[in-house]
Amino acid sequence: MEKRLSRMDLLFALGFLFMLIVAVGAFFYGVKVGSTEAESRYTQANGTTDVAVKAQTANAYQLQDLVSFYHTVFLPYREFVTEWQDAKAKWLGDATTDRSSALKELVKSAESKYDEMKVAYIPPVSPLLKQSQDQYLKSLKLYRDSLSDRVSKGNDGAASLLIEQIAGDAYYKEGLKLGLAAQEQYYDSMVQWAATVNIDIPNNPVGSTSLGLTSWKVLPLVLKNRISALYLQEQSIQGAFLPQDLTARIDTFLASGQAEKMKLKSVSSVADLLVQTDAVRGGDFLGAKDRFYSKQLVPQLPFFFPDN
Repeated sequence: MEKRLSRMDLLFALGFLFMLIVAVGAFFYGVKVGSTEAESRYTQANGTTDVAVKAQTANAYQLQDLVSFYHTVFLPYREFVTEWQDAKAKWLGDATTDRSSALKELVKSAESKYDEMKVAYIPPVSPLLKQSQDQYLKSLKLYRDSLSDRVSKGNDGAASLLIEQIAGDAYYKEGLKLGLAAQEQYYDSMVQWAATVNIDIPNNPVGSTSLGLTSWKVLPLVLKNRISALYLQEQSIQGAFLPQDLTARIDTFLASGQAEKMKLKSVSSVADLLVQTDAVRGGDFLGAKDRFYSKQLVPQLPFFFPDN
């Protein structure tokens, strides 16, 4: 006969099974808690998480940051550049101009603009804007030093000789270089912004002034402008026009069919021709905007839109 389990044996078996289930559950709970604590320690040690990184990236190069940079950094710098350009034109057009006095005013302007620009807050999540601010500030200091060295002898000799001497000064050359690098970084920041608005625009574009004209034609406007800024930087060109004005002149020239007739193949070859013939003017972009760029994405910055 089969021996039946007693009630005591059954209770003992059920108790053992219950304890086994509790032990296994406690083990997995401990593993989960340990993993959570380890992840927490790692997060504290590294100062961020993947989620935080993604949030930071999403908050970089916001439109309001580009607009703020325009008014607090870019515009004051361009105002100084305009004053310098106007002064040179006046010297060349009027031999009686007190150049020493004009140089003193330019030095004061450079110092004033520097003080205005250095207090501008740039979000750390937008490093290109911060780098651009730093470069603009260094550029102004170098311009100030170069111009102040010429004050005492500003009225000696011809105006053309003075301008040539300033252009050949080491401080001036470095100031020009840094200012154009800062400009390129600002326009690169616009590309970063555009990439957050339109996923078809890459945030790490491989742009070159040797780009072929066929490739240039299909680029979004923000990428064209960055390449134009890069060209101005490479050629050390700082004038009354901005990168978008050069972009507009290039596109106008291509639309005329002249590039094909002249067998020009690259962006730089067309830009060389336009700049060397003094064919680019400030405001060229606004004049060509309706024709070429009415549906193009650009940030809401004053130099992209005509005054109402």
